[in-house]
Amino acid sequence: MALDTIIDIKNVHIHQKENLILANVNINIEKGEFVYLIGKTGSGKSSLLKILYGELPLGDGEASIAGFNLKELQRKEIPFLRRKLGIVFQDFQLLIDRTIDDNLMFVMKATGWTDKIKMKERCSDVLSKVGLTGKGFKMPHELSGGEQQRVSIARALVNDPEIILADEPTGNLDPQTSEEIITLLLDISKTGRAIVMATHDYLLLNKFKARTITCEEGKIMDSKYPN
Repeated sequence: MALDTIIDIKNVHIHQKENLILANVNINIEKGEFVYLIGKTGSGKSSLLKILYGELPLGDGEASIAGFNLKELQRKEIPFLRRKLGIVFQDFQLLIDRTIDDNLMFVMKATGWTDKIKMKERCSDVLSKVGLTGKGFKMPHELSGGEQQRVSIARALVNDPEIILADEPTGNLDPQTSEEIITLLLDISKTGRAIVMATHDYLLLNKFKARTITCEEGKIMDSKYPN
């Protein structure tokens, strides 16, 4: 495996219950790469992401991510794996009963942060990175949808992850806001983080071109390695 490889999947079969969804998956992603993951609903995109962040166990084949061997991953190791990952969801998944800062601190506490001064500094740092300086005191409902998604990206950056997995991050956003979010994610990839973004938005794909992995008819097609 190359030194810059951050995700390495070899001969993996992905199932949903008893059904084989994707067969013989082979993917190699390096640090700083931006990769689209596309395909119809039910084609295996989300299941592939869930394997990468330890939500689904790895069955056949081999896979490693951010230095973790998913074949040997034990349940107690999953929190340590997720400290290396940032996960961004379509529906933001913010805690609506607390401020933006408190949303970020909730993640920090869950991943072992204890120094309140450093936590407060980190909140300011990640919010500035996503263009939300000074918004930490606000409640989620006081922000637009695009701003809420920026908060979820800030949350994903809290632990300085090596990889960001984004599952339809623009799915609930208007076209202009979607472009702002993709531009932000592309900028983040330029800092050396790998980003894997599942999407249905072909307008974005055509405007912001990048390596594309397609889940179709039980197989993976990779624009980096065309058949």
